[in-house]
Amino acid sequence: MKLNRKQIVSRHNPVLTKAETLAPLSIGNGEFGFSVDVTGLQTFYEDYETPLGTQSNWGWHYTGGPGRCTAEEIVYQEFETYGRKVPYPMKPEDRTEAYHWLRQNPHRLQLGQIGLKLKHRGGQEVQLHELEDIRQELDLWSGIITSRFSVDGQPVTVVTSCHQEVDALGISISSPLIQEGRLQLFTRFPAPDMTHTSWSKAVFPGWDQDERHQTEVTGQEPGEALLSRSMDEDRYEIRWTWSAGKLERTGVHELMLHGSDGTDRLECTLTFASADPVRTTLQQVENSSRAGWQSFWKSGGAVDFSGSVDERAGELERRVVLSQYLTAIHSSGELPPQETGLMYNSWFGKAHLEMHWWHAVHFPLWGRVSLLKNSMDWYLRILPLAKELAVSQGYAGARWPKMVGFDGLQSPSAVAVGLIWQQPHPMTLAELIYRAEPGTQTLDRYADIVFEAADFMVSYAHLNPERNAYDLGPPLIPAQECHPMQGSMNPPYELEYWKYGLEVAQRWAERLGRPANPDWMRVAGAMARPPQQDGVYLAHEHCPDTFTEKNHDHPSMVGALGMLPGSLVDPEVMRNTLKRVQKDWIWESAWGWDFPMCAMTAARLGERELAVDFLLMEATKNRYLPNGHNYQRPGLSVYLPGNGGLLTAVAMMACGWDGADNKELPGFPQDGSWSVQWEGLLPLL
Repeated sequence: MKLNRKQIVSRHNPVLTKAETLAPLSIGNGEFGFSVDVTGLQTFYEDYETPLGTQSNWGWHYTGGPGRCTAEEIVYQEFETYGRKVPYPMKPEDRTEAYHWLRQNPHRLQLGQIGLKLKHRGGQEVQLHELEDIRQELDLWSGIITSRFSVDGQPVTVVTSCHQEVDALGISISSPLIQEGRLQLFTRFPAPDMTHTSWSKAVFPGWDQDERHQTEVTGQEPGEALLSRSMDEDRYEIRWTWSAGKLERTGVHELMLHGSDGTDRLECTLTFASADPVRTTLQQVENSSRAGWQSFWKSGGAVDFSGSVDERAGELERRVVLSQYLTAIHSSGELPPQETGLMYNSWFGKAHLEMHWWHAVHFPLWGRVSLLKNSMDWYLRILPLAKELAVSQGYAGARWPKMVGFDGLQSPSAVAVGLIWQQPHPMTLAELIYRAEPGTQTLDRYADIVFEAADFMVSYAHLNPERNAYDLGPPLIPAQECHPMQGSMNPPYELEYWKYGLEVAQRWAERLGRPANPDWMRVAGAMARPPQQDGVYLAHEHCPDTFTEKNHDHPSMVGALGMLPGSLVDPEVMRNTLKRVQKDWIWESAWGWDFPMCAMTAARLGERELAVDFLLMEATKNRYLPNGHNYQRPGLSVYLPGNGGLLTAVAMMACGWDGADNKELPGFPQDGSWSVQWEGLLPLL
């Protein structure tokens, strides 16, 4: 039976009847995102706990200009690595200026604030709590937000949309307040600088540094103005067009659009670009949004939980629908996304490559492989840098960095530079693309990524002559980041992933008819066994207190069977491990992707009820706000790896995985409590 996709999607349109300051709605196109308050714009910017972002994948800034500080200015810490010293840019005790500058730069620009100037009859500015009759709805099928409210009994309607091909916003406002002169539309620009050493303090841009940046009107004619923005050596432009009205400069970095006399409507578009933004009309923007989102929802996968008896089914379906929308906006562009997407800057606007799996694996599983392909070419662009990084540490091949800006340079860190589990991610992503689009074109396009990554992996693994097996680390920091660099060895997930990634490289060589590096299969066939004790897997070989003192952060050992096929894993030991994790883990310390990770492990073990329980566990970090975002903590109310992980787990639980014994909804209970209909999904590896 073909699913009624519009019905499934539309029953989860977010509808707000009050200001949800943690959960602003957003629109976007994968390369550009715009978040709004309850007015449909960014009128009450300071009142929202979640920053209202206007961000893009092309808009970046270097404080003081690129090259102000270089990696050579950091004191590298050398770690003993099987008879030689390997340098890592860890957090230094001195030269902290270079350390913090390199962590903060480049960072994404906050491109501007667009909002309403609202006044009472007496001339006082309207406050957020004074809005009445609030009703705001995001129509997911069209990607358009309609916001209604009243001021002093006068109605206001704002319709906000985003073009799907260019970075343009469409804004339509209707209200008697316009002709009364009590409603105008303003745009103002902050100093998008980084001045704090803590990213949680740097997510809000500065409004008090007028001298640090410039806003110029470089071209103006009836119904249109071209704005030029500059700061240090970085530039971008905004083309503002309107149907009727008058533009007034009201501040050094603020402009105001007034409606025409005698009209109660104000319509305009604002198009952002690094240079020469195109002209757009409101109708073009709205039509593009409708066509783009209808095409999105009609293609790819869909899941319907409406026939389920389990009372959690409706909430799961809501999370699934909204996660598809949010990841399409925030995780599908030409760059691996930051964990808060295009909402606001987390970790100084940098991407975390170990999270790329969580952001993007679901796209091919949901039949939208093109959205993953958008960011895969970036690995080809930074491949020379990844090879330089490997060489600088005495390794072969290419070592992928962990925390990066668009430039692909690794950021210094007390933790990030020691992680390795991002290394096989591009290999897995490439393999998923090949399964969706098999052929030599796919193989040729990503072969260098796969083969160079594999060459580093065999160079990094160390042969332990006592057991004739290959060890990982020390030094390394596992995915469970609370372990020391020098004391961590053979974490189970990384061992399994090393073997899996090398096997992918071998398959790609065979498919292309090329000679494979013989070391790939030699190392893959002799990886150390995942360490265990008392019938459960440990965090790593030197961590006997995994479930007593180290039972916080990510329970990443379970990822060896779940995210991965688990060819090194004993299923019964993993079953014991998973149940111990469920019982003893400190879940307030976990992260949003830990819940779907455990659900996937439970599914592979045939623990269907446990899979659902993990996926929908009542926990702070597994909370999904009214806008669909995965809440983590104050300052991190947006966490897209949780959304992406949810979609991956649901696809796997519905459609299965390679070698699954039971293909019929293998991750959902078969006792009649769940009715799951799906189409367009693909199995996990």
